[in-house]
Amino acid sequence: MSETPMPASSGWRFQTAMILAVAADALQVFVLPLFAEGALSPVDDLLDLGVAAVLVRLLGWHWEFLPAFAAELVPGLDLVPFWTFAVANVYRKWKQMAISEEETRHQGRVVEGEYKSS
Repeated sequence: MSETPMPASSGWRFQTAMILAVAADALQVFVLPLFAEGALSPVDDLLDLGVAAVLVRLLGWHWEFLPAFAAELVPGLDLVPFWTFAVANVYRKWKQMAISEEETRHQGRVVEGEYKSS
């Protein structure tokens, strides 16, 4: 299964995904009594399942979401903001790909020391 790259025109998707990830992590950290049971809490599991589904819908499939989802099921580990880390890492990788694509396009226009305009 390959990762789906985030299109360049979807900055709002990343912003929405980051807001969702931060909100879900904050909910799990600050509303601890409702989610204290960890893997045994159906509310916590439904929240994580919903967050995972929406993130995949917004950003496409990325491997970072799988360990984040698994870690959220472990009691005590759900206090670490794994959803936020996963979305931030997807964004970091997306930016690196965008920069390298831009460099490749720029290098394609330079031929033997000459600059060719497109």
